Amino acid sequence: MSNGTPAPSKRYHVTLTSEERHQLENLLNAGRSRARDLAHARILLKADEGPEGPGWADEAIRQALDVGLSTVARVRERFVEAGLEAALHPRPSHRVYQTLVDGEQEAHLIALACGQPPEGQGHWTLRLLADKMVELTYVEHISHETVRKVLKKTNSSPG
Repeated sequence: MSNGTPAPSKRYHVTLTSEERHQLENLLNAGRSRARDLAHARILLKADEGPEGPGWADEAIRQALDVGLSTVARVRERFVEAGLEAALHPRPSHRVYQTLVDGEQEAHLIALACGQPPEGQGHWTLRLLADKMVELTYVEHISHETVRKVLKKTNSSPG
């Protein structure tokens, strides 16, 4: 490090077998994988502390491959903890997204959008639809962006 303090020691040491190294090199030579997978393969090859590997430091890998230090550390950790496949491929997301409107509310919104616009308006706007949904107490609150997403999903459009 430039401030005179020693670089932190690596907690996870990558040691590839000949078979793993060959698999990574084939992946890179084929060039038909996602960029993220290829970057992770390069990280593992540079980090390899085995007899065939260069055993580069994280900072050297970061600079050479133009990735973040946390990415290098995370790839090392996943390789050591879970193996080659886990280090190369993203973990599936287990995030559960809250639904913004339910089916009944969607039906009310679509019916509104297909109906006559308010007096004095030539057509429904997303904001007018959002305001009307609240006014009619179909929802407590709804943004025009949510209205847009629902209408896009159902291929309905105001007007």
